[in-house]
Amino acid sequence: MSSNGMGVAPEKLIELEETANRIRVNIIRMLEHAGSGHSAGSLGQADIFTALYFYMLVHNPKNPDWADRDILLQSNGHTVPVRYAAMAEAGYFPKQELLTLRQFGSRLQGHPERVRLPGLETTSGPLGSGLSQACGIALAMRMDNQTHRHVYVTTGDGELDEGNIWEAAMLAGKYKLSNITVIVDRNNIQIDGTTENVMPLEDLHGKWSSFGWHVMEVNGNDIGAVIEALQTAKAITEKPVAILAHTVPGKGVDFMEQDFHWHGIAPNHEQAKKALAELRTLGGKIRSEHQ
Repeated sequence: MSSNGMGVAPEKLIELEETANRIRVNIIRMLEHAGSGHSAGSLGQADIFTALYFYMLVHNPKNPDWADRDILLQSNGHTVPVRYAAMAEAGYFPKQELLTLRQFGSRLQGHPERVRLPGLETTSGPLGSGLSQACGIALAMRMDNQTHRHVYVTTGDGELDEGNIWEAAMLAGKYKLSNITVIVDRNNIQIDGTTENVMPLEDLHGKWSSFGWHVMEVNGNDIGAVIEALQTAKAITEKPVAILAHTVPGKGVDFMEQDFHWHGIAPNHEQAKKALAELRTLGGKIRSEHQ
């Protein structure tokens, strides 16, 4: 059972956990069908994107350009399958379209492409650019007195190797952009190995704090804890907020969990079949409707 976020009823948490599981199922289906893509980070962030799209984010799937919406940027765009699955679940587009992932002409490319899919705020590709974009949007909101809106941005932890992340962090601290919350997917892996072997990141908490950010650390696979951190972040004034969300890469599929080799590959048919059986039965705890 998840911890209970402030004001989140137990039955709502169960509903959110079921939503996160459906998102994981669709991630596996999409990646198997595409034959390529990023499995580990997508599965690991399912609880974070569930908390955002189905609890915290002020948005309207039927009117993606609604002027009063919050902004969600995905700087770690290679894990976009989790976002597509969450958006389809929320009603931005039909779930059948998920199986067009990475196909020629599809709106669902390997990185978010803003122009063709309503609901995506920016196009990504080069890692490290999302926080800079968030700073610009947050400053513009302040200039327009849009104090009711908030900017959320997700990053990977390996992405923090990019220097422009820290340039943006410095700017957000200087201007006290309290309308920004960055959620770092701290899963400790990147494409070539563990983050600490490729480029050590610790003391990560202290680094964000030294740039003038309020920093929190949570279990990123505990939806209640993620919601509680997001609620706290929104209530903080005078500082931007960084949430270091400790997640399990490949969460929900035992042969993928904690294995960096799954950072950038998709399951084949037999692997997907095994993964779906595990997700649909919640690790053997229930009988799947597909059995």
